[in-house]
Amino acid sequence: MRPVHIMDTTLRDAHQSLWATRMQVADMLPILGKMDAVGYWSLEVWGGATFDAALRFLNENPWERLRVIKKYCPKTPLQMLLRGQNLVGYRHYSDEIVTRFVHASKRNGIDVFRIFDALNDIRNVEVSAAAVKECGGLFEGAISYTVSPVHTLDSYIDYALQLKELGADTIAIKDMAGMLTPFRTEKMVRALKDEVGLPVHVHCHYIGGMAPMNYLKAAEAGADIIDTAVVAVAFGNSQPAVEMIVAALKESPYDTGLDLDLLFEIAEYWEEVRERKKLKRGVTSLMHMEVFSHQVPGGMLSNLISQLELQNASERLPDVLKEIPKVRAEVGFPPLVTPLSQIVGTQAVINVLTGKRWAVVPQEMKDYIRGWYGKAPGSMDPEIVAKVLGKEEPLGPDVRPGSLVTTTYAEVEAEIGDLAHSEEDVLMYALFPNEARTYLTTHQEGAESAVFMMGEEFDTVREEESVDVNQIRELIKIVETSDVNEVTVEEAGTKVVVRKGAAVAVAESSPAPSASAQAAPAAEGAPADVAVRDDAERPSTWKQVIAPMVGTFYRAPSPGADPFVNVGDTVEEGQGLCILEAMKLMNEITAEEPGIIREIPIANADPVEFGTVLFYYEPLG
Repeated sequence: MRPVHIMDTTLRDAHQSLWATRMQVADMLPILGKMDAVGYWSLEVWGGATFDAALRFLNENPWERLRVIKKYCPKTPLQMLLRGQNLVGYRHYSDEIVTRFVHASKRNGIDVFRIFDALNDIRNVEVSAAAVKECGGLFEGAISYTVSPVHTLDSYIDYALQLKELGADTIAIKDMAGMLTPFRTEKMVRALKDEVGLPVHVHCHYIGGMAPMNYLKAAEAGADIIDTAVVAVAFGNSQPAVEMIVAALKESPYDTGLDLDLLFEIAEYWEEVRERKKLKRGVTSLMHMEVFSHQVPGGMLSNLISQLELQNASERLPDVLKEIPKVRAEVGFPPLVTPLSQIVGTQAVINVLTGKRWAVVPQEMKDYIRGWYGKAPGSMDPEIVAKVLGKEEPLGPDVRPGSLVTTTYAEVEAEIGDLAHSEEDVLMYALFPNEARTYLTTHQEGAESAVFMMGEEFDTVREEESVDVNQIRELIKIVETSDVNEVTVEEAGTKVVVRKGAAVAVAESSPAPSASAQAAPAAEGAPADVAVRDDAERPSTWKQVIAPMVGTFYRAPSPGADPFVNVGDTVEEGQGLCILEAMKLMNEITAEEPGIIREIPIANADPVEFGTVLFYYEPLG
């Protein structure tokens, strides 16, 4: 007998893939004890997008979430997904920040660190891997699997050997796009077992439906661990259902030994959560099945749909799916995994929406082409490189990209000042400064909030709001009898915060104003040196620079910097005019021809719609 072990992804990748990472601590607490009793190899509970989503959307402290889960799951090792030098963010951080973050993660409850780099560039893994070994964690080195002319079995084995040299305890095949097939899986697992000799962990997203077959062939080839999720958050963009895989392997040499009755009991709980919160099931559509053609991961596909809906261009999705492989080939076939999936996908969206390929290039794509994210797997199109970088030379192979980031912990600590009360607070700010500052400011001792004491007042409030009273009472018991300080749950348009001291804060959620309502420029919002005119007052010789997408307009390249241009400035073709932040990336808008800036009708940091006039200029010549 050689049983296959199971890692459960319910609390991280599964809900990130299907529920946009919106699972709250309140959703987890009542079932954590039973999940801990299953006997999983590990529970994936942290990392990926869960860190910034907790701050950005859930008003939760990601560090406290980790500590809470550790308290209620003392027996099962906790696992996180770490993006190498990117940690849980979307850019490189300094070596000191990386090392401190890893040590803090271990201290707060993480046992297993799955570390990957989007480009399979070993230089981007070195520092985080060393930190994991220093603090006594288990280092799982992950291969970002994709299909391209430059990705071969030999290249994957070579990368796995490099991970082993760094001290990897296990090797994971990370099939984020669902591109593995059963016989590719068998061949790759056998090669890793024979030539690398470490335990092999297989991670597949269901997407096109191959994952269960992949897992069976992986088990037959000698894989040690596979990833599954509870059925309520399985299938589609997520992983296969644990109940199905456990049942399939019963009475085989690979029998997991897990208790199906207990798994179904856990599944019933999560199904109730899914139904109560009206959350999606995982499904596989024709568009998902076409992953074997367009190679777009399910999570990336969801993001593209959201981006195009925001741009009022949903009907352009087929065009974007055709554009993505072109962009990917032009920039050296990077695997479509965070952050490269966002960078390539957004470039494709911009190319399609503007109708001018590579006319607008996000800062992140420029940095990737410069080599600041790492070495591209294949050769880039020299014409694209020249168009984007001009005469600038890309980073040489002898320079480790992470070494260029020199921000120190002391600098970050001084910047956040008294708002931070722990190393974890400082690290949170180092990774996501805007979100962390907002969270730490609103959670300062004495910060104002609408608080209702329990008792008659609490019952009245709960009856008026369509939130489950019994669920809130259960959370109160958990908070009162544990070291959990605060639990937030948002449902039916109402936010409820259960805090130590027997209090419940209730705040109605109100929808944000629409982009069109926010974007209407007004005279008082214009820059101080500009008088906004009616169209009839502008000379007929003036031309417009319009927003190629929905986003936020910034006059300067970074906070505190001088504006790109002012009224009266003469600009050359290709010169930067502003930044348009859209789809999580910073897109520099440049001049299409020489001219003189005559009017800037939009205020700094204003939201703008597609087609909003950003500048009026008078052409030269």
